[in-house]
Amino acid sequence: MRKENVFSFDSSIFELTLVFATGGVAYYSLEILWRGYSHYSMALLGGLCFLTLYLLGRTFPSIPLLLYCILGSIIISAAELGMGEILNNKLGMDIWDYSNIPLNFRGQVCLLFSFLWSLLCLPINKLSKLMRTKIFGYEK
Repeated sequence: MRKENVFSFDSSIFELTLVFATGGVAYYSLEILWRGYSHYSMALLGGLCFLTLYLLGRTFPSIPLLLYCILGSIIISAAELGMGEILNNKLGMDIWDYSNIPLNFRGQVCLLFSFLWSLLCLPINKLSKLMRTKIFGYEK
């Protein structure tokens, strides 16, 4: 349920855009800190994943944290696989390659990073809740 909106206009487009941009900037920055470089497509992928997880939490505000993290890992890994198949395997952009990591699939996803995505869902969940309640006026 939503309290009175903190903005005086219909903010649904604004909400989705801000959430997408936040995820894109956050993931792009995180990847630069982790690897020392990134690619603009990672901002798009990060924005898409953060928006999806934000909407998951908005739709199911009482979802158990463990389930949220498991679903988040699946969502992020599936998005990574889809983007990897297009960008890396079809277009040959070689943005990332997990081929040298055990338990990988076609070098695009691997069990280790799927686990790391589940851990990343902890701060994602917290930030999503803060945005929903403090910026966009949702109850939970």
